[in-house]
Amino acid sequence: MTLTPEQLADIAAERAETRTTLRATAPGMEAHLYTAYPVLDHGLVRVIDYMGDDNAITQAARVSYGRGTKAVSDDRGLIRYLMRHWHSTPFEMCEIKLHVKLPVFVARQWIRHRTANVNEYSARYSILDREFYIPAPEQLAAQSKVNNQGRGQLLEGAEAARVLDLLREDAMRAYDHYEDMLTPDEATGKMGLARELARMNLPANVYTQWYWKVDLHNLFHFLRLRADAHAQYEIRVYAEEICKIVKDWVPLAYSAFEDYRLGAVGLSASGVAVLKRRLAGETVTQETSGMSKGEWREFTAEWG
Repeated sequence: MTLTPEQLADIAAERAETRTTLRATAPGMEAHLYTAYPVLDHGLVRVIDYMGDDNAITQAARVSYGRGTKAVSDDRGLIRYLMRHWHSTPFEMCEIKLHVKLPVFVARQWIRHRTANVNEYSARYSILDREFYIPAPEQLAAQSKVNNQGRGQLLEGAEAARVLDLLREDAMRAYDHYEDMLTPDEATGKMGLARELARMNLPANVYTQWYWKVDLHNLFHFLRLRADAHAQYEIRVYAEEICKIVKDWVPLAYSAFEDYRLGAVGLSASGVAVLKRRLAGETVTQETSGMSKGEWREFTAEWG
């Protein structure tokens, strides 16, 4: 990730300014405010604003006037209870606004999480930068033979070099044409194409930017899916960076999320029944489990 001197100066100025407020603040989040954390080759994540902390969650659950007399251990127990029993509203009392710079193809995957407020950089009004995501060699892989939406064996040697060359050359050629279409030339009578049309020729690995505001409940849902080991690498690294920020922002809530969502495994009614039968000493096979082959494969991957 490369920031311009102007961007670095803006961030330094934002971090240097202090404000007096009566609203609740989270020391861990205050340390993150405005700092740009690099992701991928040109991407970033930074916190622009936030609202609430762990206390905002417990306060909403108790509908109290303030922090009250409850100890931290009581708050921890309540938050874990809320997470364990899928109570969502108290977690919606916290919000975060992020500035994210990301490749377009990652943005299209990200935007599937519709329970957020998004404002994206407009290529109708402005010109996109000549920045493209080019995978590191260790991220180049063939299509998985067992997973239709995943990667398989790594590309190596001449094949990996050939693919990287194609990605770079195609991206640069497309941007060259983008610039050419945009640029008027009075000497030749060339008018230049409108930005809203010229942008359609850019590849999906060009970088875009947006402000993304979301409440903690829906952010946890995003992180549960996108920070998972099965998520696509290019969106997972963004989710993992956000996890670090959230852990410092709401440590009690994040601990419960790690325990009950991120590191947990869900069981269907059939799965619970199979486990009970196994604990009783019965040998259960896929044919006698009541599960499909796919369900049984996922079940045995976790439970043996």
